[in-house]
Amino acid sequence: MKQKFHVTGMTCSACSSRVEKSVSKLNGLESVSVNLLTNSMQVEYDASVISDGDIIEAVEHAGYGASVQAHNQKKQAANEPKKNVMEDELKNMKVRLLVSFLFLIPLMYISMGHMWGAPLPAFLSGHAGAIAFGLTQFLLCLPIIYVNRNYFIKGFQTLAHRAPNMDSLIAIGSTAAVVYGVFAIYRMAYGMGMGDMDLVARYHMDLYFESAATILALITLGKFLETKSKGKTSEAIQKLMDLAPMTAYVERNGEVIEVPIEEVTAGDIVQVKPGQSIPVDGEIIEGATSIDEAAITGESIPVEKIAGDTVTAATMNKTGAFRFRATRPTISPANIWNSRSSKSCSPSRSRSTCDIRRSSFLIAILPDDP
Repeated sequence: MKQKFHVTGMTCSACSSRVEKSVSKLNGLESVSVNLLTNSMQVEYDASVISDGDIIEAVEHAGYGASVQAHNQKKQAANEPKKNVMEDELKNMKVRLLVSFLFLIPLMYISMGHMWGAPLPAFLSGHAGAIAFGLTQFLLCLPIIYVNRNYFIKGFQTLAHRAPNMDSLIAIGSTAAVVYGVFAIYRMAYGMGMGDMDLVARYHMDLYFESAATILALITLGKFLETKSKGKTSEAIQKLMDLAPMTAYVERNGEVIEVPIEEVTAGDIVQVKPGQSIPVDGEIIEGATSIDEAAITGESIPVEKIAGDTVTAATMNKTGAFRFRATRPTISPANIWNSRSSKSCSPSRSRSTCDIRRSSFLIAILPDDP
């Protein structure tokens, strides 16, 4: 049995590899492939041995979420209110990005301004203001940490499962910088109390709060641009899928019947009337017409077609009725998403090599992280 699942919580290739390994340990599993781009997982298994619930439980045990994905996405979209998850995620990341840079700019000014001679308030200047200098940076760093807390939650969660990913590196690096900065503030306070200004001077410019904030802000910027790009790609594919009709008028046993496009096979004779979208790819055998192929080629002028010419799925028939023979019914816009998902899900030798090297890289650098 083949089943497709929607997986949540994945942020990098280490996440998809972790999910894949966790599910592959189940008995009765024949194959599993995870696609990070579409947040989906395709599983082939023996239904008499394991169930969908067992697979979902294995994903959740790995620290992620999963749910069964509907087979007929187009029908589901027509019957249920549209929920643009990508748009909500983009809005959330935009808020995080704005908050991050809103506090990062003054933080960088205070911590690095002295390098180019920028003036600072008197209470932040000199060794006498070292404690206020450190606490101000710490307070400016806290909102950035809070809005980007998911890096820490997911990072330490995957670390606890002994499957560190890029979030783990972000969390460890940022935490190390912040913890050292707090330690430095305490050391400066101790030095001030004991009158040891050499100790204060030693830690005065070694706080690193701006390093933690910069890491979080720039990673969030990258994630925002990535999510925005994925959203535009998904929207374009969805619009192309919407152009293809869900049914086709096929000649069978001497009569014309309406069938779902999934049931159209190569060699079927299909009829198309003026104003209808062409359901599948084929070759005209009778009739003449003009077809708007703008959705496929970008050409705004309709193309004249006669017997012997080919037609493409999801293009619009303008003027005449015609009959054509289906040639490649499986290659239609409605199948583009599934085809794209399957190809990007399929495991490859290069992907396996990258996963091995990535895991080795994480294991090698984590013990040396300050």
